[in-house]
Amino acid sequence: MPKFNDLRGYIELLKKSDELVEISAPVNTHLEITEITDRISKAPGNQNKALLFTNVHGPNGEKYDMPVLINAMGSHNRMMLALGVERYEEIQKRIEFFIKPDIPSNFWEKIQMLPKLAELNKFLPRDHKGPAPCQEVVITDPSQPMLDAVPVITCWPDDGGPFMTYPCVFVKDPATGERNVGMYRMQKYDNTTTGMHWHKHHDGNRIYENARRLGKDRVEVAAAFGCAPHIIYSATAPLPPGIDEMILAGFLHSDPVKMVKCKTIDNEVPATAELVVEGYVLLDELRWEGPFGDHTGYYSLADDFPVLHVTAITHRKNPIYQTTIVGKPPQEDCYLGKATERIFLPLLKLFISEIVDMNLPWEGVFHNCVILSIDKRYPGHAKKVMSSVWGFGQMMFSKYVIVVDKHVNVHDLSQVAWHVFNNTDPKRDMMFADGPMDILDHATPLWAYGSKVGVDATKKWPTEGFDRDWPDEIEMDSDTRAKVDARWQEYFGKTPVMAR
Repeated sequence: MPKFNDLRGYIELLKKSDELVEISAPVNTHLEITEITDRISKAPGNQNKALLFTNVHGPNGEKYDMPVLINAMGSHNRMMLALGVERYEEIQKRIEFFIKPDIPSNFWEKIQMLPKLAELNKFLPRDHKGPAPCQEVVITDPSQPMLDAVPVITCWPDDGGPFMTYPCVFVKDPATGERNVGMYRMQKYDNTTTGMHWHKHHDGNRIYENARRLGKDRVEVAAAFGCAPHIIYSATAPLPPGIDEMILAGFLHSDPVKMVKCKTIDNEVPATAELVVEGYVLLDELRWEGPFGDHTGYYSLADDFPVLHVTAITHRKNPIYQTTIVGKPPQEDCYLGKATERIFLPLLKLFISEIVDMNLPWEGVFHNCVILSIDKRYPGHAKKVMSSVWGFGQMMFSKYVIVVDKHVNVHDLSQVAWHVFNNTDPKRDMMFADGPMDILDHATPLWAYGSKVGVDATKKWPTEGFDRDWPDEIEMDSDTRAKVDARWQEYFGKTPVMAR
């Protein structure tokens, strides 16, 4: 798979792969780009493309110099192009290679581990040598167009304003000095201020609170737009606190991310980003932010959030502004979420080894429902897995955990539903729990706190108190299936009837 180290290289790959449509007709940042993108993201088959708008206007008639790229990773094919693989399993195998707990017992085994350690070193971010592309143009004068020069889109009719939706937000934890990179929406208030949507469960909020406890007055922030896509993906990945997302980005492409020091703050950003917003968040200032049409398909409600004050805008010559929309699935974020489901499955199996496969269906917006198949080994095993999931990182938000036997294809929702509706007794097989819920869950009786349910759709055993006979599933025998497969064309000739 071709490699690239910046967004422009990825765009060229999209062109060669027939995955990009350039639109030169005039378009408006106010709602119009969203409506076009929403239709394209839901279009069937190869009609779903990345879009590059080259003639962008604002709601007051202003003409922007920056083209707008959107839906760049909004399909499984583009997501794998972005990560440089043909199948997610390639990344799974590499992860399994590095997390396998081989402990050397002698000198020769230690020698054999050296290549693995050497490869690990390739993932660490490096300092960029020479002038950085993202700093070809530097603007620090607030009387000049800063955010006003960026074609920030208003996504949905009831949004609180235009939102910058695809930033890699870089901050340092004042308690540890460790870098954290996340993706947080930024509502544009004016030329030099935005909102900073750090809600309670975000690492950004944890760092914000750490700064407060240490008596700091501000947190410095750099928001990089138009990074290489594997960097963008890494900013969305659910890594544990203290793990640098830029190491994950280096791992994904087996190539270290080149970083450069910002011009006005003590942060580093990817040197090949298209545009960087530098600034700071004061710890004693909040401002009304939202509403915002969110990935749940509903508007998240307005509330008070920190404010980012811009100290500099730096960008490449002729920069490309990359953004995204979220809303009713499928949208671009669905494919990033599916990549996470596949990539992090080996890590989940490391801690909950009985899991065979996992599906986070789009309709569950990646935190409302998780479907798991397990290798069931003892009574109550499914309920043990439910409890383990609710104690595992961001999976604690899972409102519904559905557990099926290992032979069930969790990605076939019809097959899963068939097993749930047929294999369960609601009173016996549903387990309820209370605990933290996603901030965006509007149905919980309390803010960020509510109930969860696990559904045990596995075959029930006598040792689980099931004394009746459990019937076998209907399946044709293999000899008959093979016979019919071999004679299929004889039956139907050239008639286009699908064989199973």
